[in-house]
Amino acid sequence: QVQLVESGGGFVQAGKSLELSCTASGSRRFSIAAMGWYRQASGKQRELVASITSTGSTNYADSVKGRFTVSRDNVKNTVTLQMSSLKPEDTGVYYCHAAGHLYSDYGGYVGIDYWGEGTQVTVFS
Repeated sequence: QVQLVESGGGFVQAGKSLELSCTASGSRRFSIAAMGWYRQASGKQRELVASITSTGSTNYADSVKGRFTVSRDNVKNTVTLQMSSLKPEDTGVYYCHAAGHLYSDYGGYVGIDYWGEGTQVTVFS
């Protein structure tokens, strides 16, 4: 199986920065096409924060554009989210996500995605 291990969550004062990282490991038959971060605030739906494809294309939620930066290391299968100018509304559980293809013994593949367990980010005033 594929495991997504997240790190970097914690408590941070508003206006300061925090960095999250996520590393995918496990099945050698899983080819990652994109990795990213989602977050879920209390009482709200999970939403995309930022994602990046294997070719480097990025996508950001409007609420974090200009403040967050997502990057990845394709060799290490690691995605990093650099968060700056944090606001209390950024508080929530951040989940790492990986989407790609799982190859079979016969050479075929299916699309599949994996989720990390989540890491808490709390921004206080």
